Amino acid sequence: MNQTKMLKIGKRLLIAYIILFIISQILSSCFSFRMSQQEIDKAFTGFKQKPIQHQIEVQGTKMNFAEIGNDSLPVAFFVHGSPGSWTAFIDFMKDTVLLKKVKMVSVDRIGFGASELGDGEKSLQTQVDLLKPIVAYEKRFGKKIILIGHSLGGPVIAKMAMEYPSLIDKLIIVAGSIAPDLEPNEKWFRIPMAFSPIRVLIPASFRASNDEILFLKPELEKMLPLWKNIRQPVIVIQGGKDMLVNPKNADFAQKMLVNSAKVEIIRVDTMNHFVPWSHPFLIKKAISSEL
Repeated sequence: MNQTKMLKIGKRLLIAYIILFIISQILSSCFSFRMSQQEIDKAFTGFKQKPIQHQIEVQGTKMNFAEIGNDSLPVAFFVHGSPGSWTAFIDFMKDTVLLKKVKMVSVDRIGFGASELGDGEKSLQTQVDLLKPIVAYEKRFGKKIILIGHSLGGPVIAKMAMEYPSLIDKLIIVAGSIAPDLEPNEKWFRIPMAFSPIRVLIPASFRASNDEILFLKPELEKMLPLWKNIRQPVIVIQGGKDMLVNPKNADFAQKMLVNSAKVEIIRVDTMNHFVPWSHPFLIKKAISSEL
């Protein structure tokens, strides 16, 4: 190949890269998985209560969360999956019946929403350490804390119960990716995505998602000896048609939760991964049980 052809190819590659970069920035806005304040206000038009957002600094990291409801009630504390944001559970916050039973709190995990968007955290220990002050703040009057974790939020809340048991009263794991041996082998495309120039082409939420999913299996392996430490009641909700999280994760939970006060496995054969939107009533029922 002569030099002229190489220069033409190089020029075309550069132009293609620039175009992809521009597209990625547009997609980053479209696929941020968070709602603007205007969208949130519109969603709560006509409602007496609206969620209030707070930002606190934990270990030099800005963490964002939203809360709604009566401070005297038990707390339903939502932890989203990957990618996601606190607004994944905004429809729950609009449920006036549920608001009579619980106060609701929903967080932006590190790397998502308004919690350092785009910079994900591979360590589950660090993730729960960043969430601890928010949970402790809600627990300050001795209220019951119910953690609800969807998808990757599942192992996060399990880790929270392992590390800070005195703060947690109940777990609801929804389509949780908790079993290391059931994690798919995706390194073939996730490793290249972790490095420039590909990384800068990926929307911010997906960058953060890739950061944590790439290291999820070894993080789950670290948790294996600690499952016996979970003594709180646990409800596991799992769909049989989940294409993102192996349905056998529910079997793993049942096997590992040997010291839990109570384990309830809710399986729906026709349900997919997106339980909070397709079957929210299952989560609401789980929250309300034994309050």
